[in-house]
Amino acid sequence: MWFIPPVPASGMVRPAAAPAGVAALSGPQIFFNGGIRTQGTAAVADSAADVRTASGWLPVRRPAAGQVRLFADRLARWSSLRSKIFLSTPRSAQGTATTAVNRTDVRTASGWLPVRRPLEFLVRARTRVAEIFPDMEFLSAQGTAWECSCPAADIRSGPGWLSGRVAVDFSAPAAGDGGHYHLPVLPLETSRWMDAGGGKLIVDGTLGGGGHSEMFLAAGAHVIGIDRDPEALAHAGARLARFGDRFSAWEGNFSQVLDHPHFQAGGKADGWLLDLGVSSRQLDIPARGFSFMREGPLDMRMGPSSPRTAADVVNHWGEAELVRLLFEFGEEPKARRIAAAIVRRRTQRPFSTTTDLAACIESAVGRTGRTHPATRSFQAIRMAVNEELESLAAALAAAPSVLKPGGRLLVITFHSLEDRLVKRFLKHRSSRFIDDPGWPEPRPNPDFQFELLSRKAIVASDEETTANPRARSAKLRVARFLPT
Repeated sequence: MWFIPPVPASGMVRPAAAPAGVAALSGPQIFFNGGIRTQGTAAVADSAADVRTASGWLPVRRPAAGQVRLFADRLARWSSLRSKIFLSTPRSAQGTATTAVNRTDVRTASGWLPVRRPLEFLVRARTRVAEIFPDMEFLSAQGTAWECSCPAADIRSGPGWLSGRVAVDFSAPAAGDGGHYHLPVLPLETSRWMDAGGGKLIVDGTLGGGGHSEMFLAAGAHVIGIDRDPEALAHAGARLARFGDRFSAWEGNFSQVLDHPHFQAGGKADGWLLDLGVSSRQLDIPARGFSFMREGPLDMRMGPSSPRTAADVVNHWGEAELVRLLFEFGEEPKARRIAAAIVRRRTQRPFSTTTDLAACIESAVGRTGRTHPATRSFQAIRMAVNEELESLAAALAAAPSVLKPGGRLLVITFHSLEDRLVKRFLKHRSSRFIDDPGWPEPRPNPDFQFELLSRKAIVASDEETTANPRARSAKLRVARFLPT
């Protein structure tokens, strides 16, 4: 367990015996596990002085016979063990955690800790550790932990563990990418389960920024990228131009995949990826009208082919239709109150901006907690504008006509309605037999076409959700199309 040494305050150390003990703890120290005796959560100084901590008096003892030799032996064996290094300073503390000494923000298990400029003692401490452990090369500062070359060097901060291993950078832009158009979610998991390789054809049904397609192309596969957003197609086309004719883009809804010339000619694919939801780019541009946090027109269309805008839904749908929309697509428990407020307000003047609609919803239901009260409503309206569930159902039904025998279907969802639809489809299509209480025995399933490669949904790692918070709700389901 980590111990952050308390700062002896004035009047909190018994004067008669304090000098030696206080001197041992007053300056910045490097504490070695086992080198200083511990009692409870406090380290015990090697002196006869009683030291006052926040919780009470802790008696301390003089070094026992042989303790110096034991400590030397432990130091000698240190480099061969997975030991912990404690770099601490008594300058300040917040809660149970000493303030971090790096300048960048530090993510711990419990939240963000404020940081300070590097202190002079840290340079001296690193020099001393390097002298003791010459085989340990300190590379760079990562959070409160100094990233080192020793394997599995887990480092303990006050509220949680920070790994000393080299972190996976999910946010780094790809080569040739001028910026973060959209960060692909579950990149490592998607690459592994798709198993793209030379000679294979992969259909990326939701091209977006081209992050997933780039991984498939880098593995040697050919990729057909489909998206209904012309801006996404232009960005991905420029990003992936270096792969030549192994990449081609097609504007359209992924539910219309069978209209693509390759499939019209009878072709098949080795894999099909559907990464559902809205891209980061679409959310971050106010003019697209997806975000209630930034003022923009009530649009929410993922592409010009969408038959309606959010303004059409909000200003023209009947109250009963709005209630059903908010309750079914947004799973909004206050759907009636919100729909009534929308209808009442639009009789005065129509809604034209995202912030105007968000303010109306907030005034109708109030605001409690961290989640904005318009979150579910905006999700429901967006899904209706783009016919997202209808498109997903059509795409799943087309999957057997898209894939070769042995081809893989990967679907990434972001909310329960999408995931429930995918889960039920795959469960039914992967069951050899179906049963009914009125039947004498189970019957062969005429729709048996898939094998589940992972029975449970695959979710993002802690490292990815820290780098890309929008991956928190992502779920990946994987199946293989069986030979007939």
